[in-house]
Amino acid sequence: MKKRIDTLLTKTIEFKSKDGRKVKILEVPVMKEDSPLYLRVNLRLHQFISKVVNQNGPKTMYSFREHLKRTTKWSEYEKIYQSEELKNNA
Repeated sequence: MKKRIDTLLTKTIEFKSKDGRKVKILEVPVMKEDSPLYLRVNLRLHQFISKVVNQNGPKTMYSFREHLKRTTKWSEYEKIYQSEELKNNA
């Protein structure tokens, strides 16, 4: 019997900030709108984008996944990214 592992799709968001620098936000989870976590993730993404836009640093690439890892409870992070790999390799 094969174990089914669902893979989560992620996307990259690219935009130009107010000062004209090109910014990339990597590893944004693609979720269905009827998912119970959709609104939470969407809210956190908007907050993260606002934070990135207001920073005046040389950095142009940011990982949303790493941001969530630092700012959410581990149980919520796991629900979002469904990290089977982490559970098995911990």
